[in-house]
Amino acid sequence: MEIFCLGLSHKTAPLTVRERLALGNDKTEQVLKGLVDGLAEAMLVSTCNRVEFYVAADTADAARERLRADVAGLGGPESLDHLYEHRGDEALVHLFRVAASLDSMVLGEPQILGQVKDAYELARKAGSVRGELSRACSAAFVSAKRVRTETGVGRAATSMASAAVEMAKKVFGGLAGKRVLVVGAGEMSELAARHLKTAGVTELVVTNRTFSRAEELAALVGGTARPYEELTALLVPADVVVCSTASPSPIFTRQNVQAQLKARRHRPLFMVDLAVPRDIDPAVNELDQVYAYDVDDIQKSVAENSAARASEAAKAELIIAEELARFVRAREVRDGVPVLARLRETAAQIAKAEVERTFQNLSSEELSDKAKTSIEAMAMAVVNKLLHQPTARLRETGAGDDFRLAEAAAELFGLDTPVSGGKR
Repeated sequence: MEIFCLGLSHKTAPLTVRERLALGNDKTEQVLKGLVDGLAEAMLVSTCNRVEFYVAADTADAARERLRADVAGLGGPESLDHLYEHRGDEALVHLFRVAASLDSMVLGEPQILGQVKDAYELARKAGSVRGELSRACSAAFVSAKRVRTETGVGRAATSMASAAVEMAKKVFGGLAGKRVLVVGAGEMSELAARHLKTAGVTELVVTNRTFSRAEELAALVGGTARPYEELTALLVPADVVVCSTASPSPIFTRQNVQAQLKARRHRPLFMVDLAVPRDIDPAVNELDQVYAYDVDDIQKSVAENSAARASEAAKAELIIAEELARFVRAREVRDGVPVLARLRETAAQIAKAEVERTFQNLSSEELSDKAKTSIEAMAMAVVNKLLHQPTARLRETGAGDDFRLAEAAAELFGLDTPVSGGKR
């Protein structure tokens, strides 16, 4: 079986394309059941930032044509222009990196591991994953857990949006119970909205010149869409404003912001401008109880945190390489030189050598042929009894998702198999 991945993500496709391929559980299960009619195994990871098919098939070429046809049917022919694909071990590398959040829009974000696990469980429920994909997912989850626990890749903000949210949290001592206005509905606004929702804001309002786009983003993050014509009035209830539009000139000026301050009753207003050109006139920051920041203000924080994360990401890549090598070695053990066979062969050789040494130390007159046969049988009986439980456990492991036990056995017994070099 060859593992093959075909998909698109925030790196290759706009939100409008990703939305068309975002499937609910029922539709996903239906697609998976259709895929396994011709392919050995299939799993579909579908989030707002990526849609990826992972399959195990006799040949990647056959899987590729089948998947491209399904993508075109689900998202339209233009979806094919945004696809990427990975074959064999490259597909495994991609799966491991996705699960560890090294391929995410926000490096280290924790949600993706849960989303991949959900995708695996849904595929398992649909009966579309069994052997190869099941083992690959299990190994990817182990790798991702090590990345989360052994590196700091999940700590500190790494994007303009997440840095802006961190700054807002510091200003207010946390965002629980706060009301937020997001102006704009592009990728930066989407990312900021997701961070804000995670931070526990009570109310999240989205406004955009194209109201349908505001509705789409609001639906994605559990917020409320409001008409752009209400823009300045929406400042009154807001505690935090995040702007990211394509306006060629500021949409918030000293005059239109100041006009809303009396109705706010001196409550502090935190405004973050993620747009270039700026959405907020610098003069707004001169107003009492208004704290406005632009990209220059938060760039230093982003750069510092990104540098820290880059070092942690390098550690994460090493962990992934190690776990991937472990998985490949285990696969070689399973498919090429089984630990169980090597273990029994080694034990039998040792028993035979010890029996022959015993015979050499005894004269032929002391042992009859019957006695020699009994000693040989006893030696093999000892081997069989000693290896009975290890044999049972290794057989269970070989049929399951984790080959660490087989690798440990190979190393402990000094077996000459591909896993013997896999020390940690």
